Amino acid sequence: MLNNCLSRRSFLGRSTIGAGVVISGEAAIQLLSTTRVWAAAAQGDLDILNFALTLEYLEADFYAQGNQAGAKLFTDQHAKDLFQLIASDEQAHVQALSDTVTKLGGKPAAKPTVKYPDGTFTDYKAFLKTSKTFEETGVGAYLGQAGSLTDPMLLQAAAGIFGVECRHAALVGKISGLPAEGGIYMGATETAKTKEDVLAAVKPFIGG
Repeated sequence: MLNNCLSRRSFLGRSTIGAGVVISGEAAIQLLSTTRVWAAAAQGDLDILNFALTLEYLEADFYAQGNQAGAKLFTDQHAKDLFQLIASDEQAHVQALSDTVTKLGGKPAAKPTVKYPDGTFTDYKAFLKTSKTFEETGVGAYLGQAGSLTDPMLLQAAAGIFGVECRHAALVGKISGLPAEGGIYMGATETAKTKEDVLAAVKPFIGG
């Protein structure tokens, strides 16, 4: 879905180049100014996409390692199947965001080195707690950056990922046995997180 975000810009670009229209100096200046505005907007969107990509790297790595732990971590097949599905979702998010950054002319953020507290992949309760932290951070991060995206198609695509992260957070809360209000749900509306809040939440897991 994210990959479709280029269709409008690509179409406009081809139309302008292919028309072969001679424009006045004033019109050329206006066109150049507009192009610069679009370029600045695209750079801002790229920064946001790479910010989201970094978070998705963390989630994808976390669930991949959890699934590799297998029987050391999961004793319930239903939970194991669920986290395999979540892992697949997170990897799909990584791929979609990375592809979109590339197609917009940017360079995807490098995958960070990730570290975890001892016992994360042998203690099921510790695993669930970390999972909830990542999912709630992702939900707040996507909501917090939504108003800064300039391309409506990117916003719609990001909203699709945001919705899946919300479902993940709710499922993990349910499996963890948390209460509905304040555990599975965090009030009548989701709360946006600032970039600073997000970075503070994931900092303990970033190595190097």
